[in-house]
Amino acid sequence: MIELEGVPELIDPVMVAAFEGWNDAGDAASTAVAHLDKEWKGEVFAALDAEDYYDFQVNRPTVWLDGGVRKITWPTTRLSVVRVGGDKPRDLVLVRGIEPSMRWRSFCNELLGFAHELGVELVVIMGALLGDTPHTRPVPVSGVTSDPDLARTMDLEETKYEGPTGIVGILQEACTHAGVPAVSLWAAVPHYVSQPPNPKATLALLNRLEDLIDLRIPLGELTEDARAWQLGVDQLAAEDSEVAEYVQSLEEARDTAELPEASGEAIAREFERYLRRRDGGGPGQVGGVASEGEGAAYLRDAPSERTRPPKPQPRPDTGAESGTGTGTGTGTGSTARPAADDKAEGKPDKPDKAEDKTDKPDPASTDDPGTAPSDEPGTPPDAEPGDSSED
Repeated sequence: MIELEGVPELIDPVMVAAFEGWNDAGDAASTAVAHLDKEWKGEVFAALDAEDYYDFQVNRPTVWLDGGVRKITWPTTRLSVVRVGGDKPRDLVLVRGIEPSMRWRSFCNELLGFAHELGVELVVIMGALLGDTPHTRPVPVSGVTSDPDLARTMDLEETKYEGPTGIVGILQEACTHAGVPAVSLWAAVPHYVSQPPNPKATLALLNRLEDLIDLRIPLGELTEDARAWQLGVDQLAAEDSEVAEYVQSLEEARDTAELPEASGEAIAREFERYLRRRDGGGPGQVGGVASEGEGAAYLRDAPSERTRPPKPQPRPDTGAESGTGTGTGTGTGSTARPAADDKAEGKPDKPDKAEDKTDKPDPASTDDPGTAPSDEPGTPPDAEPGDSSED
């Protein structure tokens, strides 16, 4: 039974969700929702029962000390609400957790129950996939939906993906069948620097979310973090001629593929975003003013945010896939990440270079799952959604 006592009547609420695990390359999507929660001081009002959806041998609880008292944080999914002020105040319902190990249909139905009770008008699910994209170029973000009308009215791509999927795809389809408008945003993360965090991909997701729901988001130190992350990868690439050559080949392929996109319409979109940010006022005013709330303590996940990303450590990856979407991860206990080499939902078009990828250096960490399975954006060869080895 859903209990929502203490939650005020919401204004034009939008639910924004992200899940750690298979659909979260570089932790880009879950970090984006965590950023919203932090910047707007979200108040948790509900948490799903961990016993119903998680295998604790796969996602183990953590023990910590609070003033000398031992406490346990259980892996689960929590919902918080933030009110964004300004000329047009509205509320966001933030859903952040871990991809469940079991009972996915019940999991989605429970989230839809919350959405119905709160009067949610739109569900936005964010994910991230691994792809052949250079770190030096803007992060591609695709917006997809299963609703043809929504695709037309919001200028989104109607998904045509077929294949294995993760909780992002399942939740989107559950929303569609329940008559709740739902959109998925997918960021493509360079597979050769896939270890988290990836603030550049997180920033790209938040920028796309801004455009989608017409709401300016305070970015805090995220812009500087993204710049520092790219400089760190630049330095690593400069120290290895083979890596530098590989990155250059990705840049050339990307630039060639996107040349037709350098249109007046694309330039106009970027200029509109610039004007919105310029007119946002002084520091602290971007994105409006969050409601003060009472600042009461509430249960949260164990802290995991880092204010500065460490430099990625690219090394030869023994589990790199061949470019045909048939590779698997090699890290023991690591989470499989979405691959971007198959035609799939959330996957931007990319150049065809399947035949020569094995000749290119792949400096991903050996602990990273490489270009392993994806939700909508890729086709995992061996993984099954919810399989303990992939969560």
